[in-house]
Amino acid sequence: MHSAICHFGRDWLDSTPRPPDAPATRIQGPQSMDRDADMAFRNVRATTVLAVRRDGRVAMGGDGQVTMGDTVVKQSARKVRSLHDGQILAGFAGAVADAFTLFEKLEEKLERYPANVRKAVVELAKDWRLDRYLRRLDALLAVADRQHLFLVSGTGDVIEPDDDVLAIGSGGAYALAAARALKEHSDLDAPSIVRHALEIAGEICIYTNTDIVVLELGAESKA
Repeated sequence: MHSAICHFGRDWLDSTPRPPDAPATRIQGPQSMDRDADMAFRNVRATTVLAVRRDGRVAMGGDGQVTMGDTVVKQSARKVRSLHDGQILAGFAGAVADAFTLFEKLEEKLERYPANVRKAVVELAKDWRLDRYLRRLDALLAVADRQHLFLVSGTGDVIEPDDDVLAIGSGGAYALAAARALKEHSDLDAPSIVRHALEIAGEICIYTNTDIVVLELGAESKA
């Protein structure tokens, strides 16, 4: 998927001469950052969240399953919500408490940059990557407004998909593939694409169920 990506938090090489007895400075190279990113994505599972924008309509949905290890502990969790007086949709994959902390931080950024969602999510990603406390939060966020969809991660990435379809979580690949096919080969609206694609993902991914909540900017429905 071709994407626009902003990355923050890379260490810069200090060319200043240092005394012979000075302790060595750890430089984080590309391989180390790749490992960090890989761990972040591998640890986030046990859910599926999907967002679609089509013909001016924006919808986001998530399944209801909560999994601890190999045990399903809840079937009807709500993983998507409306923010900023209904102007923003956000969903999470990962630890629930961490996600709600990030939702609060996102709302703070939206209050600071009310007319610029892109700026708000970029600033959130910078804080998430650089802040000593926030960098420990284990989650991925999907954020959507009328014009944009964003994936935000703790590794400092802000990714905006080119095709107006975004998915996160363990069943994200299945939901993404299904949504792309439905968008390309049907006349379904955005909420219907989200619902049907999540149902397909729920039939494939063991960490995803079919108790689906779908939100649309300006409206709300639940399966």
